[in-house]
Amino acid sequence: SRLHATDVTSSSFRLLWPKLLSQETGYYSLEYGPKADPARKRTQQVSGAHTSLVLRDLAPETTYEVALIPESNVHYFPPQTTRVTTLAEEISPVQVLISEPGPRSFHVSWAPVPDSVASYQVLYGPLPGNSVKVLEVDGRHNSTVVEHLAPNTTYLVTVTAIYRSGKERSLSAKACTQEGEQGE
Repeated sequence: SRLHATDVTSSSFRLLWPKLLSQETGYYSLEYGPKADPARKRTQQVSGAHTSLVLRDLAPETTYEVALIPESNVHYFPPQTTRVTTLAEEISPVQVLISEPGPRSFHVSWAPVPDSVASYQVLYGPLPGNSVKVLEVDGRHNSTVVEHLAPNTTYLVTVTAIYRSGKERSLSAKACTQEGEQGE
């Protein structure tokens, strides 16, 4: 019987509310915006015939304040309000790029870098083999250099995104070091 949300995703949700008006008796003013940033409030008018609406293009992991104001020409209805928090974006690294290979090191970068990632783990080890090393990388960064490697060796590199929600997503790529120079 109250304004509430369903089908919440990282960028949208559906609002449902009781039928207070009809097409003839008025319309609804819908105001919504991030609780932390009232200046970004948006307003839209909704026909009195509606009892639901999907809001899109929202920010992930954000609490929205929503107010539905029935603008009736017959009765006064108090505004209905609710708070809805969008979900975290759980996107895995979509690309892992290996660049600048040398005999003893290479550069690893990845994308995208969503705000919902707390940190990245870069695991690497020679193929075939099971000796794996781990580098921890801050969630704001999208690249690292892997060093102290063996020349002319193929490595399996796995980048794992560790989300603030505790979930993890991984993507792997292969990298080859170059042949060592004489005199090393």
